[in-house]
Amino acid sequence: MLQPASRFVAPILFLSLAVATPAAARDKDKDPPARPAQIQELYACRDIADPSARLACFDREVGELANADQAREIVFTDKETAKKTRRGLFGFSFPKLGGIFGGDEDEINEIDTVIRSVSMDRSGKYTLVMEDDAVWVQIDTTKLPRQPKPGQKIHIKTATMGSYFATIEGGRAIRLKRDR
Repeated sequence: MLQPASRFVAPILFLSLAVATPAAARDKDKDPPARPAQIQELYACRDIADPSARLACFDREVGELANADQAREIVFTDKETAKKTRRGLFGFSFPKLGGIFGGDEDEINEIDTVIRSVSMDRSGKYTLVMEDDAVWVQIDTTKLPRQPKPGQKIHIKTATMGSYFATIEGGRAIRLKRDR
């Protein structure tokens, strides 16, 4: 026989899952971010039937786009640059930026890099500076059998609650957080 409190848990759990599922689906199916006005106006030139008017439109809009670029009102990037930017920001928590760095399809969940310098605080926790100047700090109390050294390869992957697991040349995992 079920306890009185147990009879209410299952329906409440089912109801909460039913409410959460459509919300998760909506987030996944969001439209891509709107293009900047300068790009939309440039694309609109393609629809002009008269060749000389179309050319004049393209000339005008490309000029506007160049001015916006020089004034730093619009920024251009390619997929590879966006991927490098995401990699450089790995370990920091940011709100969803609507695909500003190329979308979530290439989300980075782990990186391989090389340690440039190592220091240890009074409690025996490591601070690791990587070759790309990223600084990672140990947040658990795991003791490593060998102290990390500059030049060693390190694999860092996403863990839970904003932390990351790191293994230095395949050794024991320690928990880190990105400091800067």
